Amino acid sequence: MSKKTYFFLILILGSLTALGPFSIDMYLPGFPAIAKDLHTTAAKVSLSLSGFFVGISVGQLLYGPLLDRFGRKKPLFIGLVVYILASVGCAMANSINDLILLRVIQAIGSCAATVASVAMVRDLFPVKDNAKVFSLLLLVVGVSPMIAPTVGGYVTDAFGWHAVFWILTGMGVAILLATVLWLPDSYKPDKTLSLKPKPILLNFLQVIREPQFYTYALTGAIAFSGLFAYVAGSPLVFMEVFHTDGKVYGWIFAFLSVGFIGSSQLNTLFLRKFTSEQVVNTALICQVIVSFAFLAAALAGMLTLPVVIVFLFFFLCCIGYTYPNAAALSLAPFTRNAGSASALMGAFQMGMGTLISIVISIFEEPSVIPMVASMAGSSLLALSMLVFGRRFIKEKVEVQQGADAAMIH
Repeated sequence: MSKKTYFFLILILGSLTALGPFSIDMYLPGFPAIAKDLHTTAAKVSLSLSGFFVGISVGQLLYGPLLDRFGRKKPLFIGLVVYILASVGCAMANSINDLILLRVIQAIGSCAATVASVAMVRDLFPVKDNAKVFSLLLLVVGVSPMIAPTVGGYVTDAFGWHAVFWILTGMGVAILLATVLWLPDSYKPDKTLSLKPKPILLNFLQVIREPQFYTYALTGAIAFSGLFAYVAGSPLVFMEVFHTDGKVYGWIFAFLSVGFIGSSQLNTLFLRKFTSEQVVNTALICQVIVSFAFLAAALAGMLTLPVVIVFLFFFLCCIGYTYPNAAALSLAPFTRNAGSASALMGAFQMGMGTLISIVISIFEEPSVIPMVASMAGSSLLALSMLVFGRRFIKEKVEVQQGADAAMIH
C-alpha cells in the first residue's frame, strides 16, 4: 500500500484504539468534583472506572464472534452508536450508581472499536509487520494519556465534570464518521461461523488451547494490569496523598505517558536486531526489578513526589516494550479466528484491569502501598506465566522484522 494509505489506516485504527483510553483518562482529574457533586467518596467514584473495565471485558467477548461472522464494520458501527448514547447518559447522570451503570454500557460500546482495530491489524498488514504496527498504534494511543487528563483537568475546572462526557460524545461521533467514510472493509464475513452459544464457546476454546496464544496473551494481560493499577491508584496518590490539584495531576500524568510512548516507539528499533520474544523477556525482568524496588522504597517510607514520578516513569517504560510484542506473538498463529483471538486477548487484559482496580478501590484511606504492591505482584506473576507457558509451545510462530513471512521454530 502507499505511504498515504498506510498513514491514514494507522491514524483511523489508532483513533479507534484510543477511544477507550481517552474515556478512561479524561475524567480522572474530576474524581474529587464528581464525589462532591454526587455526595459520595473518591473511592466510590473509582468504582465507575472498575465498571468501565467490566464492560470492556464482557463486551470484547461479545464482539469477537460478531466481527468474524459479519465482518469488521457493521459490529463496529453498532458499538460506536452505543458508546455515543451512553456518553450522553454519563453527562446527564445525577447519582453515582447511574454513573457506574452508564460507564459499563459506555465501555461495551467502546470495546467494539478496540477489538475491531486489533483484528484489522491482522487483516490489513503482514504478520512480520504486526509488532511494528502495534507500536505505531501505541503512539496514537499514547497521545490520550498525554492530552486527556490535562484537558480533563482544565475542562472540569472551567465547566464542570459533566462537560468531559460531552466532549467524549463528540469524539465518538467524529470517529464514527471517519470509519464510515474512510475505513475499508478488511475481512469478508464468514457465514459458516455460528452465533449459537455452543459453537462460539468451541471457537473460543480452539483459540485458547493454542499454547502460544495463552502464554503471551496472559503474560501481556497480567503485565499490562500494572498500568491499570497506576491509572486506578494515581488520582488518590497524587491528589489525596501528595495534595496536587487536578491541573497538576494532569501534567504529571502527561509527563509519565512519555515513558510509555517513548519505549513503545523505540521498540520498533529493537525489533531490527532482536525478536519479539527476546524483547518481552528482557522487559519483564526489568519490570519486576523496578516494581519491587518501588515497593521496598514505599514500605521504608522513602517516597516523595519526585521519587514516585521517577519509579512510575521507568515502570511504564517497561510496559511499553512488553505489550506490543506480547500482543503480536499472541495473534501470530491465527488468520481465520483473529477476531476471536483479539477479543480473548482484550478480555484477559481488561479482566485483570478490573480485578486490580477493584482491589485498589477497597482501600479508602489514601496510601501509595496498594498501587505499588499491585504493580509488583502483577509483574512477578506475568514473568512466572511466561516461564511456565513457554514450556508447552512446540511450534512457535515468531514475529521477526525483515522476514518475508512468519517463521516457525
